[in-house]
Amino acid sequence: MKNNSNHRSSIPGRSLFIGAALSGLIVGALLISGFIGSRSGNSLFCSLAAVRIGGDAAASVHSPTSIQLQAILHYATSRVVPQQSLGEVTVSYDVLKTRAPCNFLVFGLGHDSLMWTSLNPRGKTVFLEEDPKWFQTVLKDSPYLKAHTVKYRTQLSQADDLLSSYRSERLCSPSDAYLRGNTRCRLALENLPDEVYETEWDLIMIDAPRGYFAEAPGRMGAIFSAAVMARNRKGSGVTHVFLHDVDRKVEKTFAEEFLCRKYLVKAVGRLWHFEIPSATNNASVAGSNAVTFC
Repeated sequence: MKNNSNHRSSIPGRSLFIGAALSGLIVGALLISGFIGSRSGNSLFCSLAAVRIGGDAAASVHSPTSIQLQAILHYATSRVVPQQSLGEVTVSYDVLKTRAPCNFLVFGLGHDSLMWTSLNPRGKTVFLEEDPKWFQTVLKDSPYLKAHTVKYRTQLSQADDLLSSYRSERLCSPSDAYLRGNTRCRLALENLPDEVYETEWDLIMIDAPRGYFAEAPGRMGAIFSAAVMARNRKGSGVTHVFLHDVDRKVEKTFAEEFLCRKYLVKAVGRLWHFEIPSATNNASVAGSNAVTFC
């Protein structure tokens, strides 16, 4: 999420093109919502609503939110664009078109945060950021984003050891793993805000924490914890997990270990999209292997 120095120096033509394209995605979401709402009386982005709303309330539901309008203006005029390519962004956008409003958890806070929030209108989009200074920088310009700072207890240099040793800890196993307070499993994110544990996430985007130098936290815990959240899902349907930077060894290796190749449904650029079924609702998933996730 957070651009490093190499990403901050943008190419003007490319930045303007991507910014215009992102604005187009957001406008497209608004048009789709309005079109379906006008034809069926129920917006695409309100598919989870328990009751139909009429009159002025219905018009309000189909109207663009203030954050969507702010996002259109921002990306249409800014030269600072998300690190993900348009093709990579479109993968998540296509899922959000069918699932929003939904619960969307994003590891990382950055130049794309406004976009993700605007593509999930009237849903819950929450960001987890490791760097308090970067957190303040982003929230200063976008105070309406819902975000938390989090601390990670791993370092990228520990990745090989974490991968080779987790099977010896029972509370890391697929059948017994949990997150909140699980200090015995070093891969479990055990100290996240209560909101994260108490919400069932429909989509999880892993584009942080940093994982490009030895002392960085790495994404080992985020990948493992996303797998645990998905497997422990109690509601119907799958959990969509999006992992960025799969060109790097740790991301790719931990994805294959915990998110599973058999659940990989799309790969575009450096982004992998997984649809992970719930072990709670699927006996074949829960009992497929007591030692490994895949």
